[in-house]
Amino acid sequence: MRLDPSLRRRLWLQNQLFTLLFALAMGLLAWLSTRYPLQADWTANGRNTLSAASQALLARMDAPIQITAYVREQPALRDAIARVIGRYQRYKPDLTLHFVNPDLLPDRARELGISGDGLLYVGYGGRSEKLQQLNEQALTRVLQRLSRPGERAVLFLDGHGERKPLGIANHDLGTFGQELEKIGIRPRPLNLVAEARIPTDAAALVIAGPRTPLAPGAVEAILEYVRQGGHLLWLRDPDEPAVLQPLAAVLGIAFLPGVVVDADAPGLGIQNPAFIPIADYGPHPITEKLRAPALLPQAAAFTVQPGVGWTAAVLLESQPRSWTETGPLEGPMQFDPDSAERSGPLTVGVALVRPRPDAALSQQRIVVIGDGDFLSNTYLGNGANLELGLNMFNWLTVDEVPILIPPRIAPDPNLTLSAGALALIAAVFLIGLPVILMASGWLIWFRRRRR
Repeated sequence: MRLDPSLRRRLWLQNQLFTLLFALAMGLLAWLSTRYPLQADWTANGRNTLSAASQALLARMDAPIQITAYVREQPALRDAIARVIGRYQRYKPDLTLHFVNPDLLPDRARELGISGDGLLYVGYGGRSEKLQQLNEQALTRVLQRLSRPGERAVLFLDGHGERKPLGIANHDLGTFGQELEKIGIRPRPLNLVAEARIPTDAAALVIAGPRTPLAPGAVEAILEYVRQGGHLLWLRDPDEPAVLQPLAAVLGIAFLPGVVVDADAPGLGIQNPAFIPIADYGPHPITEKLRAPALLPQAAAFTVQPGVGWTAAVLLESQPRSWTETGPLEGPMQFDPDSAERSGPLTVGVALVRPRPDAALSQQRIVVIGDGDFLSNTYLGNGANLELGLNMFNWLTVDEVPILIPPRIAPDPNLTLSAGALALIAAVFLIGLPVILMASGWLIWFRRRRR
């Protein structure tokens, strides 16, 4: 078939028009993909998709969420954080993520205690909380705490020389009290001389090192509060007067005489052996996310034998080369096995739970720490002291069961074969298959030759 110039021109125009329309269609699809993104998770077990519990939590949160990631100019780390946060943004479009280089804001970095890359600051409803380790379980728990309506009032026992939650003295807890307010916990003093009983609407009661004896009525009010299922944090110093012995008896706790000292402390750069580092934590929601060691100055050790209904979990334990020093804390010290001193490892922190008397589905939670200095204005910035304290209050004041997200792991890519199976595979592929190919080739050659 001959093509005249007119037909050739029409075919050329058709080709140009098709190319133009095809490019226009591709550009339109590309623009639509930016306006209406479509994503699908084809990984095994849906590892890149939020769990149903996290999706339900986001659906209940009606206010915007702001997340600030303090990360230096590291594209790999920033991309990893953006991918995790992106899973939440698919279900909550008003969740925003901003990256900040902490080197450009040194004052803010010191205020937040930023020591490395990857710290996240999560804000919601006027409250905020820090997150050091990013994963779905940790971020969802932070969002769950921030989504609680209103503030939680925590009562601090006052009137007996206790550490003040908003005090500015070195031994007070003012800096820590400010951190509690940031996560929606309002510290309030409680004087049992002016108030005959402890209010039932309090989220928890804190006893932070009383220096003078309590009146019998105050001790009875504390015992009644515990009997009714109230949450309690007892920061018990080694030199604290033994005025709360009835409370210790109810909890099944017996305090040991002396101050815990650690023979390995000087090797870690700690001059005072009474400053014990806590590097190994017990398996508990309070301590499971802690990575840095905590530092306890002059801690008291104790033994725990919980009563009927109580379950105890060790939170903090001293190192094996520690002991309870009953002599002066100066000069050379050595463990004396013939005295009342007890060798390590020693329990210095414990968490106790039991079903509440009035509600079978909730727990009464109590934490006892043999030191109150680690949360004071002087020592709060050491190690994981601040994070440990915030974790304790979050665990004490959150009544609902934490959201549990089962881990999603990839199927095992390793194939384990026995020695016989490996020998069979080797025989088939190294001997059998080459013999078959050679035999078939010889047969084809032989048949062609006979023709």
